[in-house]
Amino acid sequence: MAATPTPKPTPNKRPPDGSAAGTGSDIPNPAFAALEPFSPVLPVGVAYSGGADSTALLHAAAQRWPGQVSAIHVHHGLQAAADGFERTCEDSCTGLGVPLQVVRVSAGHAAGQSPEDAARRARYAALAQAATSLGLQAVMLGQHADDQVETLLLALSRGAGLPGLSAMAARFERGGVVFHRPLLQVPAADLRQWLVKSGVPFVDDPTNTDERYTRNRIRARLLPALQDSFPQFRETFARSARHAAQAQALLAELASEDLALVGMPPAIKVLQGLSRARQANVLRHWLFTAHQAAPSTAQLEQLLGQIEACNTRGHRIELKVAAGQVRRDGAALVYLL
Repeated sequence: MAATPTPKPTPNKRPPDGSAAGTGSDIPNPAFAALEPFSPVLPVGVAYSGGADSTALLHAAAQRWPGQVSAIHVHHGLQAAADGFERTCEDSCTGLGVPLQVVRVSAGHAAGQSPEDAARRARYAALAQAATSLGLQAVMLGQHADDQVETLLLALSRGAGLPGLSAMAARFERGGVVFHRPLLQVPAADLRQWLVKSGVPFVDDPTNTDERYTRNRIRARLLPALQDSFPQFRETFARSARHAAQAQALLAELASEDLALVGMPPAIKVLQGLSRARQANVLRHWLFTAHQAAPSTAQLEQLLGQIEACNTRGHRIELKVAAGQVRRDGAALVYLL
């Protein structure tokens, strides 16, 4: 992974309301309003693809914290247009007086892994590494209200539990770097409208209209239908995601308390003294926190059934979970790869 920094030019003066200087537009940037109550650790990075969302965010951040913002562009090399995206980013950053670091990654996917997931993991790893090299503790991402709705609908389509229904977190950590999503309450159309009316250049990724991808079909077909039937769907869906996140946080707290009760490794007799729902919660927590293993719903149900039936000294428990197995070892459960 090679990183190519672009020298920092002289910052431009920007209007105080987030509108774009030198364009004749007096429309305030909705991303600037979203940053008003936001206080990241400075200096801060912006994950800058050159697309509409990250462009609006970069303009707002450069206005909000002049001289304290760096842009990081991840070049995946997955499509012919990628070099053009990089040139647009360079031109925009020069005009804004924001230093740009370009990071090139190889986002090949392993067997059984989706290309989208491989690219996402590579992107976050590259962003964290670039931020660390620049001395940044925080990076802002341009995901907005429409992205949040799409994520929630995808989770519903897969029968996800509370972690999935919580959709995208406004704050999370990866690779020792804090990531923020300050635009989760801002509709995509508002960001694009500001860019177009202000004459601010940005790029449109041609893959965003490819309906072979489920997320793109949701964007093209479902969101317009939701807008017609439920005009406030972005706000109400986001509220539901926040409720799910709060409930998941409570379950995580309970799981930590129950794990202290059942022990590490979990004692079968103590597990049997908990309700089935609490058994499922603490076992899922144990497997993920101790072994980075995530059981499917079917696997967890089978494990709960085996625990319930474990009433004799010679009763065996053996069940495949993720890449390993949960087994009985004396009075406790163990996870073996």
